Amino acid sequence: MRKLLIAASLAASLGLAALAGPARAAAPVPDNVVVVLNSADASVSLIDKATQKVIQTFPVGKEPHHLMATPDNQSLIVANSVGNNLVFLDPKTGQIQRKIENIEDPYQIGFSPDKKWFVANALRLDRVDVYRFDGKNLSVAQRIPIKKMPSHLVFTQDSKLVFISLQESNEIAAIDLATQKVLWKLKVGDSPAGVWLTPGDKYLLVGMTGADYAAVVDWRHQKVIKTIPTGKGAHNFRSLADGKHVLISNRVSSTISIIDQDALTNVGNITGLPPGPDDMELSADRKTLWVTFRWARKVGIIDMAQRKLINTIPVGRSPHGIYFYDRAPVL
Repeated sequence: MRKLLIAASLAASLGLAALAGPARAAAPVPDNVVVVLNSADASVSLIDKATQKVIQTFPVGKEPHHLMATPDNQSLIVANSVGNNLVFLDPKTGQIQRKIENIEDPYQIGFSPDKKWFVANALRLDRVDVYRFDGKNLSVAQRIPIKKMPSHLVFTQDSKLVFISLQESNEIAAIDLATQKVLWKLKVGDSPAGVWLTPGDKYLLVGMTGADYAAVVDWRHQKVIKTIPTGKGAHNFRSLADGKHVLISNRVSSTISIIDQDALTNVGNITGLPPGPDDMELSADRKTLWVTFRWARKVGIIDMAQRKLINTIPVGRSPHGIYFYDRAPVL
């Protein structure tokens, strides 16, 4: 009993007691788990990638929506938007490493390609926060008020600009990272969400969650030049890691579309999916696509050769972000 009390005291001093809980005394987890964020349950589920079964679920913070690896791949950051903090996990085992408090409403997060900037979209606060990053620590460079509902983000490869989708104002915004100023805004369609830059940063693709297409934006001239039919509720992107194609999840039609980034056309759809496909992760061999289904409380596995759903795994409520270590690169 005395050893348990000492262990609990140490965990509290590290600020991890509320996150860890009794469930974290479970048997060792496999090295390379699938990490799933259950936004409505304030928890993380860990799935054994080999057996495709949930092996652990634990509290992580209020409304974890998105996650990403640190530039050195030594940590996986979970952004708790209502919890106002970032929790760092071991990217291979999903175990908690540390947390950073007082990061206000981090709904969507990202590091610039040059690793100098960390950006957090504060969706409910109508604000974009830009932080300087020194390889370990974050310091506020600027808090930028911007309306309305800053959602997803993507950086240009030269790390000069970050594009932000504004869901309620139906716009995208371009922010200069050096000056932390909004350079321009552009109306693009109904409820823009996911944003994606085609190879060479030629065009910006924007998923229209309130419609059934991806807008193609010539961002240098600030105009929409084309729309690509997808499915209803076009939402988020994931590279197919072949340098040519990108996937987009269609939450309302429960499909995933495949877009040719050169031709700017839809070249195929994956159908027969549970309700609300959202975030996606591709295995290193590009054979399977793992998808969170927001409205089904499930993670699904798609055989990419057949373009067919082959398994579903029950998780928590409103599963959103998903990550595993041996993933295909994002090209």
